[in-house]
Amino acid sequence: MKIAWFCIPAHGHTNPTLGVVRELTEAGHQVYYFSFEMFREKIEQAGARFIGCDGYDFVMEDKDNADRVGKDKVFATELLVSSTLALDEMTTEKVGEIKPDIIVSDSVAFWGKLVAMKHRIPYVSSTTTFAFNRYSAEYMKESPWDIAKMVFAMPRINKQLKRLRDKGYPVKSLLDIVQNDNETDTIVYTSKYFQPRSETFSDHYRFIGPSIRPVTEPFQKTGEKTVYISMGTVNQNREFYRNCISALGGTGWQVIISMGTNTEHFDELPDNVRVYETVDQMAVLSIADAFITHCGMNSASEGLYFRVPLVLFPQTPEQGAVAKRAEELGAGIRLRSISESDILYAVEQVLSVPSYKSSASIVSESFRECGGAKEARAFLEETAGID
Repeated sequence: MKIAWFCIPAHGHTNPTLGVVRELTEAGHQVYYFSFEMFREKIEQAGARFIGCDGYDFVMEDKDNADRVGKDKVFATELLVSSTLALDEMTTEKVGEIKPDIIVSDSVAFWGKLVAMKHRIPYVSSTTTFAFNRYSAEYMKESPWDIAKMVFAMPRINKQLKRLRDKGYPVKSLLDIVQNDNETDTIVYTSKYFQPRSETFSDHYRFIGPSIRPVTEPFQKTGEKTVYISMGTVNQNREFYRNCISALGGTGWQVIISMGTNTEHFDELPDNVRVYETVDQMAVLSIADAFITHCGMNSASEGLYFRVPLVLFPQTPEQGAVAKRAEELGAGIRLRSISESDILYAVEQVLSVPSYKSSASIVSESFRECGGAKEARAFLEETAGID
């Protein structure tokens, strides 16, 4: 089987796929992975052939653009169309050479779905967040103002879609691109238990569980309780980190903070607090008793996999959906503010109230019972009509 795989340049969307890619290539299938240079090494190590999407006339990595995509649908559509058309000649040529049996595309790498539509190739969505339909979308509710802005923006959006149609992409509306239905074959990297409203999804959705790397080098546990804090690669809220250090510095707990390039602002630390640019998150979570997290899907899933109750501090609507589900299942508590007293209260709650740990353990079991990369491979083989 030949597979063309498309993804956006984001660790949280690429990393979960690599175990599936490795499973496919070790089974003798050929995977051609369309991505960006920063991920070449990882992709090639998984056994795929890397095809670079860098150097074309669109910008995906700019943080201001990333923030704007989530708020401005006209801009998001223009970026989607421009990226698809910028890659059109290359993807058409490569698809013609590869002749893939199936196209797998990240749920927000919409150009992959469009390539499948244009060339009439079976398509599978790779969803590293929750799967969304009209029921689960309640977890990311839009305000009436958001809906009104969308209505007024439609003429400009339709103008962008015409650019796609003029290049042979059979697109009738924006929903054709951004929305999957119950007939869309979809790999979802979570469990049915953690997925909101999972009963509303058809058998075309396979919940394979999160992709968890094995711990290779253990992280030393130096306190009776270990609190881990990570807000992902983007957050640079120094006040939040200062308050965490101040609130938890006198507790005697082992406090491990991963804060990216922000570390130079935190020289004088209490004896029980250690700050790092980066850590092996799996190793730290394997010894942690509480996890203050921005609720990125991967981070939250990794914490829950290791049965660690969460202190929930989401920064985006997508992360808000993850936080809401974790809170709903009793596996975490939402941080009310970044004040020292609220930080200390939330951590004390998840450490001292046994139900948080037991609820996180139930989610963990649901992850461990999923079929993982092997189930994903079988699903893709079935979709491509391979026995």
